Amino acid sequence: MKGPIVCLVILSLMTYSCTETELPAGSYDRKPMLEHYADKVIVPAFRELEAKTASLRSQVDVFDTDPSSERLEVLRSAWYEAVLSWQSANCFNFGPAGESGVKKSLVEEIGTFPIDTMQIALFIGENDTLLNNFDRDTRGFYAVEYLLFRSNALSKLQSDVSTRAYLRAITAHLARNVEEVVRAWEGSYSASFLGSVGTDAGSSTAALYNEFVRSFEQAKNFKVGLPAGKRPGQTQAEPHLVEGYFSGSSLELLKRHIKSLELVYYGKDWTGMNDGPGLRDYLQSVVGGAELSVASDAQWQMVVDALEQVPVDRPLSELMAENHPTVDRLHTELQKHTRYFKSEMSSLLGIAITFASGDGD
Repeated sequence: MKGPIVCLVILSLMTYSCTETELPAGSYDRKPMLEHYADKVIVPAFRELEAKTASLRSQVDVFDTDPSSERLEVLRSAWYEAVLSWQSANCFNFGPAGESGVKKSLVEEIGTFPIDTMQIALFIGENDTLLNNFDRDTRGFYAVEYLLFRSNALSKLQSDVSTRAYLRAITAHLARNVEEVVRAWEGSYSASFLGSVGTDAGSSTAALYNEFVRSFEQAKNFKVGLPAGKRPGQTQAEPHLVEGYFSGSSLELLKRHIKSLELVYYGKDWTGMNDGPGLRDYLQSVVGGAELSVASDAQWQMVVDALEQVPVDRPLSELMAENHPTVDRLHTELQKHTRYFKSEMSSLLGIAITFASGDGD
């Protein structure tokens, strides 16, 4: 009896190896994936953001000495380039960019919107440039945007030294926050990130995955759902809550954000040109992952198609105000995709979602 049993076992193993390439989640070698993300995606994205925010800060200083309409246009362009760069880095809010003590994550420190214009006016009126407060909706990219793009921006900046002083303060704060993250990644944190190859709640893979999903949720809920009036409890659109409201750049920023999520999921480098081991490869390595990735790919294409159908000749806030059908479809397709990134992928990979999104799904 021993011979037939051995043959049967061997035959079973041979059959499995020929027909089944999927492995338990714990069998995947995550270190090359983490190396790819650290070296080819995260650090380059933050470095570009550092360069763009440094340029913005420099242009603010130049404008302060010559507050002309020409200089304002240059300054606005510097802001736009920097905030576009931010879209490629805003899903890496862990490690140096995560919460630490009273300091919130980078996305909260420099990317909070909508802003509190009345509180900004109060700080300017009091010549308060210390930023020694928890009013994160009075600084960061979108407070800078407000000062540069509001209807009377040039006259205010030309006539009011306190406004220019506040602008200098918040752009310096913005640049410093990014610099701190880059220096930490270039220092000891990179080794720590690469050395944590598990999937427990404190691991690098769990942190990366959770912040990726959270970034998707923020795009869906706060860049589309909330200003479009689609969130639970809303009865109408609130288009003034959209990202990039004062500059009218909402759609461009949303497109860059969605594209950055796509690159992260598919394991592209930060330029989008080169492939590496990414979350989708990791997903395909586990039992049931190949089928899920096919379904996820199809729904993601629906998201991309819906985004491309949104008219580009009008501000996104206007389209939201009139409940334009393309905005409604975009939100619907994003909602449909939630199950893939947030629920089913998490289950197959055995990675717990550790943030509270309050998405109402």
